[in-house]
Amino acid sequence: MSLSHLDSLLPAEAALVVAFSGGLDSTVLLHQLVRWRQTHPQLRLRALHVHHGLSPCADSWAAHCLALCDAWALECDVLRVRIDAREQGVEGAARAARYQALTAAMRPDEVLLTAQHLDDQCETLLLALKRGSGPAGLAAMPARLERHGRVLLRPLLGQTRQQLETYAQQHQLRWIEDESNQDTRYDRNFLRQRLLPELQARWPHFAEACARSAALCGEQEQLLDELLAEQLAGLTQPDGSLFFAPLLKMSDARASALLRRWIAQQGATMPSRAALMRLRQEVMLSRDDAQPRLRFGHAEVRRYRDRLYWLPRYASLRDQQLFWPDRRVPLVLPQQLGVLFAQIAQPQQPGVLFAQTAQPLLRQPEADEQVSVRFYAQGYFHLVGRAGGREMKKLWQELAIPPWQRERIPLIYYNQTLVCAPGLFVTRQGAAVDKQGWQAIWQKNMHAGEQK
Repeated sequence: MSLSHLDSLLPAEAALVVAFSGGLDSTVLLHQLVRWRQTHPQLRLRALHVHHGLSPCADSWAAHCLALCDAWALECDVLRVRIDAREQGVEGAARAARYQALTAAMRPDEVLLTAQHLDDQCETLLLALKRGSGPAGLAAMPARLERHGRVLLRPLLGQTRQQLETYAQQHQLRWIEDESNQDTRYDRNFLRQRLLPELQARWPHFAEACARSAALCGEQEQLLDELLAEQLAGLTQPDGSLFFAPLLKMSDARASALLRRWIAQQGATMPSRAALMRLRQEVMLSRDDAQPRLRFGHAEVRRYRDRLYWLPRYASLRDQQLFWPDRRVPLVLPQQLGVLFAQIAQPQQPGVLFAQTAQPLLRQPEADEQVSVRFYAQGYFHLVGRAGGREMKKLWQELAIPPWQRERIPLIYYNQTLVCAPGLFVTRQGAAVDKQGWQAIWQKNMHAGEQK
Protein backbone atom coordinates (compact mmCIF):
# COMPACT_ATOMS: atom_id res chain seq x y z
CA MET A 1 0.00 0.00 0.00
CA SER A 2 1.43 3.40 -1.03
CA LEU A 3 1.27 6.45 1.19
CA SER A 4 -0.15 8.74 -1.52
CA HIS A 5 -3.31 9.26 0.56
CA LEU A 6 -1.11 11.00 3.13
CA ASP A 7 0.66 13.16 0.54
CA SER A 8 -2.65 14.65 -0.61
CA LEU A 9 -3.96 15.32 2.90
CA LEU A 10 -1.04 16.28 5.13
CA PRO A 11 1.25 19.31 5.00
CA ALA A 12 4.92 18.32 5.17
CA GLU A 13 5.62 20.49 8.24
CA ALA A 14 2.46 19.61 10.18
CA ALA A 15 2.18 18.90 13.91
CA LEU A 16 0.10 15.73 14.12
CA VAL A 17 -1.40 13.89 17.08
CA VAL A 18 -2.96 10.46 16.52
CA ALA A 19 -5.85 9.06 18.54
CA PHE A 20 -4.16 5.72 19.25
CA SER A 21 -6.36 2.99 20.71
CA GLY A 22 -3.86 0.24 19.92
CA GLY A 23 -6.38 -1.55 17.69
CA LEU A 24 -5.79 -2.56 14.10
CA ASP A 25 -6.94 0.70 12.50
CA SER A 26 -5.00 3.19 14.61
CA THR A 27 -1.92 0.93 14.64
CA VAL A 28 -1.86 0.92 10.84
CA LEU A 29 -2.38 4.68 10.70
CA LEU A 30 0.38 5.37 13.20
CA HIS A 31 2.79 3.03 11.42
CA GLN A 32 2.06 4.70 8.08
CA LEU A 33 2.79 8.10 9.62
CA VAL A 34 6.05 6.82 11.10
CA ARG A 35 7.07 5.70 7.60
CA TRP A 36 5.87 8.96 6.05
CA ARG A 37 7.96 10.91 8.56
CA GLN A 38 11.09 9.27 7.15
CA THR A 39 10.67 11.31 3.95
CA HIS A 40 9.24 14.34 5.76
CA PRO A 41 11.69 14.94 8.63
CA GLN A 42 10.07 18.27 9.62
CA LEU A 43 6.85 16.46 10.57
CA ARG A 44 6.05 16.48 14.30
CA LEU A 45 4.17 13.38 15.43
CA ARG A 46 2.90 12.02 18.73
CA ALA A 47 0.08 9.78 20.02
CA LEU A 48 -2.69 10.00 22.62
CA HIS A 49 -4.28 6.90 24.14
CA VAL A 50 -7.67 7.28 25.87
CA HIS A 51 -8.06 4.97 28.87
CA HIS A 52 -11.83 4.47 29.30
CA GLY A 53 -11.56 1.98 32.14
CA LEU A 54 -14.44 -0.05 30.70
CA SER A 55 -12.48 -3.26 30.14
CA PRO A 56 -10.45 -5.30 32.67
CA CYS A 57 -7.71 -5.19 30.01
CA ALA A 58 -7.61 -1.36 29.89
CA ASP A 59 -4.33 -1.08 31.81
CA SER A 60 -2.58 -3.65 29.64
CA TRP A 61 -3.83 -1.86 26.50
CA ALA A 62 -2.33 1.40 27.72
CA ALA A 63 0.96 -0.38 28.47
CA HIS A 64 0.94 -1.91 24.95
CA CYS A 65 0.46 1.53 23.35
CA LEU A 66 3.24 3.09 25.42
CA ALA A 67 5.64 0.25 24.58
CA LEU A 68 4.88 0.37 20.86
CA CYS A 69 5.32 4.15 20.70
CA ASP A 70 8.58 3.82 22.60
CA ALA A 71 9.81 1.30 20.03
CA TRP A 72 8.89 3.73 17.24
CA ALA A 73 10.50 6.70 19.06
CA LEU A 74 7.17 8.46 19.53
CA GLU A 75 5.81 10.45 22.44
CA CYS A 76 2.59 8.92 23.81
CA ASP A 77 0.36 10.17 26.62
CA VAL A 78 -2.40 8.18 28.32
CA LEU A 79 -5.62 10.12 29.00
CA ARG A 80 -7.90 8.64 31.66
CA VAL A 81 -11.62 9.42 31.39
CA ARG A 82 -14.80 8.53 33.24
CA ILE A 83 -17.85 7.32 31.36
CA ASP A 84 -21.38 8.31 32.35
CA ALA A 85 -23.69 6.19 30.21
CA ARG A 86 -26.97 7.37 31.73
CA GLU A 87 -27.88 9.76 28.91
CA GLN A 88 -26.09 8.62 25.74
CA GLY A 89 -25.47 4.92 26.39
CA VAL A 90 -22.02 3.37 26.63
CA GLU A 91 -21.14 3.90 22.96
CA GLY A 92 -22.21 7.53 22.84
CA ALA A 93 -20.77 8.43 26.23
CA ALA A 94 -17.42 6.78 25.46
CA ARG A 95 -17.23 8.59 22.11
CA ALA A 96 -18.04 11.96 23.67
CA ALA A 97 -15.55 11.49 26.51
CA ARG A 98 -12.87 10.37 24.05
CA TYR A 99 -13.13 13.41 21.79
CA GLN A 100 -13.35 15.78 24.73
CA ALA A 101 -10.18 14.33 26.25
CA LEU A 102 -8.33 14.34 22.93
CA THR A 103 -9.14 17.93 22.05
CA ALA A 104 -8.30 19.10 25.57
CA ALA A 105 -4.87 17.44 25.35
CA MET A 106 -4.02 18.91 21.94
CA ARG A 107 -1.40 21.61 21.64
CA PRO A 108 -2.35 24.87 19.92
CA ASP A 109 -0.85 24.06 16.51
CA GLU A 110 -1.69 20.35 16.36
CA VAL A 111 -4.01 18.51 13.96
CA LEU A 112 -5.89 15.45 15.26
CA LEU A 113 -5.88 12.27 13.17
CA THR A 114 -8.30 9.38 13.68
CA ALA A 115 -8.32 6.01 11.94
CA GLN A 116 -11.87 5.53 10.64
CA HIS A 117 -11.90 3.65 7.33
CA LEU A 118 -14.31 2.84 4.49
CA ASP A 119 -16.19 0.13 6.41
CA ASP A 120 -16.64 2.56 9.34
CA GLN A 121 -18.10 5.07 6.90
CA CYS A 122 -20.58 2.48 5.66
CA GLU A 123 -21.58 1.61 9.25
CA THR A 124 -22.03 5.29 10.08
CA LEU A 125 -24.34 5.79 7.10
CA LEU A 126 -26.46 2.76 8.05
CA LEU A 127 -26.72 3.96 11.65
CA ALA A 128 -27.86 7.35 10.38
CA LEU A 129 -30.53 5.63 8.28
CA LYS A 130 -31.65 3.71 11.36
CA ARG A 131 -32.07 7.01 13.23
CA GLY A 132 -34.01 8.56 10.35
CA SER A 133 -31.35 11.22 9.73
CA GLY A 134 -31.52 13.78 6.95
CA PRO A 135 -28.75 14.73 4.50
CA ALA A 136 -26.50 16.12 7.25
CA GLY A 137 -26.52 12.81 9.14
CA LEU A 138 -26.27 10.74 5.97
CA ALA A 139 -23.20 12.72 4.91
CA ALA A 140 -21.45 10.60 7.57
CA MET A 141 -17.78 11.43 8.21
CA PRO A 142 -15.76 13.92 6.14
CA ALA A 143 -12.05 13.35 5.57
CA ARG A 144 -11.41 16.84 6.95
CA LEU A 145 -13.43 18.57 9.63
CA GLU A 146 -12.77 21.93 11.27
CA ARG A 147 -14.65 22.88 14.42
CA HIS A 148 -13.93 25.54 17.03
CA GLY A 149 -10.54 26.20 15.48
CA ARG A 150 -9.47 22.53 15.65
CA VAL A 151 -8.79 20.40 12.56
CA LEU A 152 -9.64 16.68 12.45
CA LEU A 153 -8.32 14.49 9.62
CA ARG A 154 -9.31 10.91 8.70
CA PRO A 155 -6.64 9.69 6.24
CA LEU A 156 -7.95 6.09 5.98
CA LEU A 157 -11.53 6.76 4.85
CA GLY A 158 -10.79 5.46 1.36
CA GLN A 159 -9.41 2.11 2.55
CA THR A 160 -11.31 -1.01 3.59
CA ARG A 161 -10.77 -3.00 6.76
CA GLN A 162 -9.42 -5.86 4.65
CA GLN A 163 -6.79 -3.57 3.14
CA LEU A 164 -5.71 -2.49 6.62
CA GLU A 165 -5.43 -6.12 7.75
CA THR A 166 -3.30 -6.95 4.71
CA TYR A 167 -1.02 -3.99 5.44
CA ALA A 168 -0.66 -4.98 9.11
CA GLN A 169 0.27 -8.54 8.18
CA GLN A 170 2.80 -7.41 5.58
CA HIS A 171 4.56 -5.21 8.16
CA GLN A 172 4.15 -7.75 10.99
CA LEU A 173 2.31 -5.29 13.22
CA ARG A 174 0.88 -6.22 16.61
CA TRP A 175 -2.42 -4.76 17.73
CA ILE A 176 -5.07 -5.05 20.43
CA GLU A 177 -8.26 -7.05 19.96
CA ASP A 178 -11.01 -5.44 22.05
CA GLU A 179 -13.29 -8.22 23.32
CA SER A 180 -16.26 -5.84 23.32
CA ASN A 181 -16.11 -5.68 19.51
CA GLN A 182 -17.77 -9.11 19.46
CA ASP A 183 -20.73 -7.96 21.57
CA THR A 184 -23.63 -7.52 19.15
CA ARG A 185 -25.72 -5.72 21.77
CA TYR A 186 -23.94 -2.61 20.49
CA ASP A 187 -25.43 -1.33 17.24
CA ARG A 188 -22.17 -0.85 15.40
CA ASN A 189 -20.97 -4.33 16.32
CA PHE A 190 -24.30 -5.80 15.14
CA LEU A 191 -23.79 -4.18 11.75
CA ARG A 192 -20.16 -5.28 11.61
CA GLN A 193 -20.70 -8.88 12.71
CA ARG A 194 -24.14 -9.73 11.32
CA LEU A 195 -25.43 -7.40 8.62
CA LEU A 196 -22.46 -6.06 6.63
CA PRO A 197 -20.91 -9.47 5.84
CA GLU A 198 -24.20 -10.50 4.17
CA LEU A 199 -24.43 -7.23 2.25
CA GLN A 200 -20.80 -7.41 1.13
CA ALA A 201 -21.25 -11.03 0.03
CA ARG A 202 -24.25 -10.06 -2.13
CA TRP A 203 -22.84 -6.71 -3.33
CA PRO A 204 -19.02 -6.65 -3.04
CA HIS A 205 -18.84 -2.88 -3.59
CA PHE A 206 -21.57 -1.99 -1.12
CA ALA A 207 -19.21 -0.01 1.16
CA GLU A 208 -17.93 2.07 -1.76
CA ALA A 209 -21.52 2.80 -2.85
CA CYS A 210 -22.38 3.94 0.67
CA ALA A 211 -19.35 6.23 0.67
CA ARG A 212 -20.49 7.79 -2.63
CA SER A 213 -23.98 8.38 -1.22
CA ALA A 214 -22.48 9.98 1.88
CA ALA A 215 -20.30 12.22 -0.29
CA LEU A 216 -23.30 13.33 -2.36
CA CYS A 217 -25.26 14.15 0.80
CA GLY A 218 -22.25 16.09 2.01
CA GLU A 219 -22.18 18.11 -1.21
CA GLN A 220 -25.87 18.98 -0.83
CA GLU A 221 -25.31 20.10 2.74
CA GLN A 222 -22.35 22.23 1.69
CA LEU A 223 -24.48 23.90 -0.97
CA LEU A 224 -27.20 24.64 1.61
CA ASP A 225 -24.55 26.02 3.95
CA GLU A 226 -23.44 28.45 1.26
CA LEU A 227 -26.98 29.48 0.28
CA LEU A 228 -28.11 30.07 3.89
CA ALA A 229 -24.91 31.53 5.33
CA GLU A 230 -25.82 35.19 4.78
CA GLN A 231 -29.34 34.83 6.17
CA LEU A 232 -28.09 32.89 9.22
CA ALA A 233 -25.46 35.53 9.90
CA GLY A 234 -28.15 38.21 9.82
CA LEU A 235 -30.25 36.35 12.40
CA THR A 236 -27.35 35.45 14.71
CA GLN A 237 -26.76 38.13 17.35
CA PRO A 238 -23.33 39.29 18.63
CA ASP A 239 -23.83 37.20 21.79
CA GLY A 240 -24.46 34.05 19.72
CA SER A 241 -28.22 33.96 20.26
CA LEU A 242 -30.64 33.54 17.35
CA PHE A 243 -33.37 36.08 16.55
CA PHE A 244 -36.07 33.61 15.60
CA ALA A 245 -39.14 35.76 14.81
CA PRO A 246 -38.49 35.72 11.03
CA LEU A 247 -38.31 31.90 11.10
CA LEU A 248 -41.97 31.72 12.11
CA LYS A 249 -42.93 33.25 8.74
CA MET A 250 -40.78 30.87 6.67
CA SER A 251 -41.56 27.43 5.33
CA ASP A 252 -40.88 24.63 7.78
CA ALA A 253 -38.09 23.32 5.54
CA ARG A 254 -36.18 26.62 5.44
CA ALA A 255 -36.69 27.36 9.13
CA SER A 256 -35.50 23.88 10.09
CA ALA A 257 -32.43 24.21 7.87
CA LEU A 258 -31.50 27.50 9.57
CA LEU A 259 -32.08 26.06 13.04
CA ARG A 260 -29.90 23.04 12.27
CA ARG A 261 -27.06 25.27 11.14
CA TRP A 262 -27.35 27.49 14.20
CA ILE A 263 -27.24 24.41 16.43
CA ALA A 264 -24.23 23.10 14.49
CA GLN A 265 -22.44 26.37 15.26
CA GLN A 266 -22.77 25.50 18.95
CA GLY A 267 -20.74 22.32 18.36
CA ALA A 268 -23.77 20.10 18.99
CA THR A 269 -24.89 17.00 17.15
CA MET A 270 -27.69 17.36 14.64
CA PRO A 271 -31.17 17.23 16.24
CA SER A 272 -33.88 14.97 14.95
CA ARG A 273 -36.89 16.28 13.05
CA ALA A 274 -39.04 15.59 16.12
CA ALA A 275 -36.67 17.64 18.29
CA LEU A 276 -36.90 20.59 15.90
CA MET A 277 -40.70 20.37 15.96
CA ARG A 278 -40.62 20.46 19.78
CA LEU A 279 -38.27 23.44 19.66
CA ARG A 280 -40.75 25.31 17.48
CA GLN A 281 -43.91 24.35 19.40
CA GLU A 282 -42.65 24.39 22.99
CA VAL A 283 -40.12 27.22 22.84
CA MET A 284 -40.52 29.49 19.82
CA LEU A 285 -44.36 29.53 19.94
CA SER A 286 -44.72 29.66 23.72
CA ARG A 287 -46.42 32.57 25.51
CA ASP A 288 -44.48 35.83 25.70
CA ASP A 289 -44.41 35.63 29.52
CA ALA A 290 -43.28 31.99 29.61
CA GLN A 291 -39.76 30.79 30.37
CA PRO A 292 -39.57 27.71 28.10
CA ARG A 293 -36.57 25.45 27.82
CA LEU A 294 -35.79 22.35 25.79
CA ARG A 295 -33.02 19.97 26.73
CA PHE A 296 -30.45 18.76 24.20
CA GLY A 297 -28.05 16.38 25.95
CA HIS A 298 -25.78 18.40 28.22
CA ALA A 299 -27.19 21.69 26.92
CA GLU A 300 -30.57 23.35 26.63
CA VAL A 301 -32.25 25.92 24.41
CA ARG A 302 -34.02 28.79 26.15
CA ARG A 303 -35.97 31.77 24.89
CA TYR A 304 -35.75 35.41 25.91
CA ARG A 305 -37.16 38.41 24.05
CA ASP A 306 -37.53 36.67 20.67
CA ARG A 307 -34.08 35.12 20.84
CA LEU A 308 -32.98 31.52 21.28
CA TYR A 309 -29.98 30.82 23.51
CA TRP A 310 -27.92 27.64 23.52
CA LEU A 311 -26.77 27.13 27.10
CA PRO A 312 -24.83 24.55 29.09
CA ARG A 313 -26.76 22.96 31.92
CA TYR A 314 -25.53 23.79 35.42
CA ALA A 315 -26.68 22.91 38.90
CA SER A 316 -28.64 25.69 40.61
CA LEU A 317 -26.68 28.18 42.74
CA ARG A 318 -29.83 29.52 44.40
CA ASP A 319 -28.88 28.24 47.87
CA GLN A 320 -25.12 28.78 47.58
CA GLN A 321 -23.42 31.16 50.02
CA LEU A 322 -19.72 32.08 50.01
CA PHE A 323 -18.09 34.05 52.82
CA TRP A 324 -15.45 36.66 52.00
CA PRO A 325 -13.74 37.46 55.32
CA ASP A 326 -10.50 38.82 53.83
CA ARG A 327 -11.13 40.98 50.79
CA ARG A 328 -7.41 41.28 50.16
CA VAL A 329 -7.70 37.73 48.80
CA PRO A 330 -9.70 37.29 45.56
CA LEU A 331 -12.79 35.11 45.89
CA VAL A 332 -13.07 32.27 43.36
CA LEU A 333 -16.66 31.71 42.25
CA PRO A 334 -18.17 28.26 41.60
CA GLN A 335 -18.90 26.66 38.23
CA GLN A 336 -16.17 28.63 36.43
CA LEU A 337 -18.02 31.90 36.86
CA GLY A 338 -14.78 33.75 37.50
CA VAL A 339 -13.23 35.68 40.40
CA LEU A 340 -14.22 38.64 42.59
CA PHE A 341 -11.61 41.26 43.47
CA ALA A 342 -11.88 44.12 45.97
CA GLN A 343 -10.55 47.46 44.76
CA ILE A 344 -10.09 50.25 47.33
CA ALA A 345 -10.91 53.79 46.19
CA GLN A 346 -10.42 57.18 47.86
CA PRO A 347 -13.34 59.66 48.05
CA GLN A 348 -13.26 62.55 45.59
CA GLN A 349 -16.13 64.67 46.89
CA PRO A 350 -18.88 64.58 49.50
CA GLY A 351 -22.00 62.55 48.83
CA VAL A 352 -22.36 59.31 46.91
CA LEU A 353 -19.02 58.36 45.43
CA PHE A 354 -18.15 56.72 42.15
CA ALA A 355 -15.03 54.97 40.94
CA GLN A 356 -13.37 55.77 37.61
CA THR A 357 -15.65 53.22 35.95
CA ALA A 358 -18.76 55.18 37.11
CA GLN A 359 -19.75 52.30 39.37
CA PRO A 360 -20.96 53.54 42.79
CA LEU A 361 -18.57 52.71 45.60
CA LEU A 362 -19.47 50.46 48.50
CA ARG A 363 -19.08 51.55 52.08
CA GLN A 364 -16.76 49.52 54.26
CA PRO A 365 -18.61 46.90 56.33
CA GLU A 366 -19.11 47.59 60.02
CA ALA A 367 -17.32 45.44 62.59
CA ASP A 368 -20.44 43.33 63.14
CA GLU A 369 -21.19 42.89 59.41
CA GLN A 370 -20.05 39.75 57.62
CA VAL A 371 -19.36 39.97 53.88
CA SER A 372 -20.77 37.12 51.82
CA VAL A 373 -21.69 36.31 48.23
CA ARG A 374 -24.98 34.73 47.21
CA PHE A 375 -26.72 34.17 43.90
CA TYR A 376 -30.34 34.88 44.75
CA ALA A 377 -32.28 37.81 46.13
CA GLN A 378 -35.93 38.67 46.50
CA GLY A 379 -37.68 41.71 47.90
CA TYR A 380 -37.88 45.46 47.31
CA PHE A 381 -34.65 47.43 46.82
CA HIS A 382 -33.61 51.06 46.48
CA LEU A 383 -30.64 51.55 44.18
CA VAL A 384 -28.10 54.35 43.99
CA GLY A 385 -28.94 56.73 41.15
CA ARG A 386 -32.58 55.63 40.81
CA ALA A 387 -35.70 57.16 42.27
CA GLY A 388 -38.04 54.90 44.19
CA GLY A 389 -37.65 51.20 44.81
CA ARG A 390 -38.07 48.12 42.70
CA GLU A 391 -38.94 44.48 43.09
CA MET A 392 -35.97 42.28 42.26
CA LYS A 393 -37.79 40.65 39.34
CA LYS A 394 -38.54 44.07 37.82
CA LEU A 395 -34.96 45.15 38.36
CA TRP A 396 -33.60 42.18 36.42
CA GLN A 397 -36.08 42.90 33.62
CA GLU A 398 -34.98 46.55 33.44
CA LEU A 399 -31.37 45.44 33.23
CA ALA A 400 -32.32 42.96 30.43
CA ILE A 401 -30.86 40.03 32.36
CA PRO A 402 -32.27 36.73 31.03
CA PRO A 403 -33.88 34.51 33.72
CA TRP A 404 -31.16 31.83 33.61
CA GLN A 405 -28.43 34.41 34.28
CA ARG A 406 -30.14 35.95 37.30
CA GLU A 407 -29.09 33.18 39.67
CA ARG A 408 -25.55 33.11 38.27
CA ILE A 409 -24.67 36.70 39.10
CA PRO A 410 -22.71 37.14 42.35
CA LEU A 411 -24.57 39.33 44.84
CA ILE A 412 -22.66 40.86 47.75
CA TYR A 413 -24.33 40.94 51.14
CA TYR A 414 -23.48 42.55 54.47
CA ASN A 415 -25.10 40.08 56.86
CA GLN A 416 -28.64 39.78 55.43
CA THR A 417 -28.53 43.07 53.50
CA LEU A 418 -27.96 43.09 49.75
CA VAL A 419 -25.44 45.82 48.92
CA CYS A 420 -24.18 45.16 45.41
CA ALA A 421 -24.29 43.23 42.13
CA PRO A 422 -20.79 43.89 40.72
CA GLY A 423 -20.91 46.00 37.58
CA LEU A 424 -24.72 46.31 37.72
CA PHE A 425 -25.90 48.19 40.79
CA VAL A 426 -25.27 49.27 44.40
CA THR A 427 -28.10 49.56 46.92
CA ARG A 428 -28.49 52.67 49.06
CA GLN A 429 -27.81 50.59 52.18
CA GLY A 430 -24.40 49.66 50.75
CA ALA A 431 -23.30 52.97 49.22
CA ALA A 432 -20.24 54.85 50.49
CA VAL A 433 -20.94 58.36 51.76
CA ASP A 434 -18.12 60.76 52.78
CA LYS A 435 -15.84 57.84 53.65
CA GLN A 436 -13.31 55.65 51.92
CA GLY A 437 -15.16 53.15 49.76
CA TRP A 438 -14.37 50.08 47.73
CA GLN A 439 -15.52 48.42 44.56
CA ALA A 440 -16.21 44.77 43.78
CA ILE A 441 -14.74 43.76 40.41
CA TRP A 442 -16.12 40.64 38.75
CA GLN A 443 -13.61 39.08 36.39
CA LYS A 444 -15.59 36.57 34.37
CA ASN A 445 -14.14 33.49 32.74
CA MET A 446 -13.93 33.79 28.98
CA HIS A 447 -15.61 30.40 28.45
CA ALA A 448 -18.52 30.90 30.86
CA GLY A 449 -21.03 30.34 28.04
CA GLU A 450 -24.12 31.34 29.99
CA GLN A 451 -22.73 34.84 30.49
CA LYS A 452 -23.21 35.71 26.84
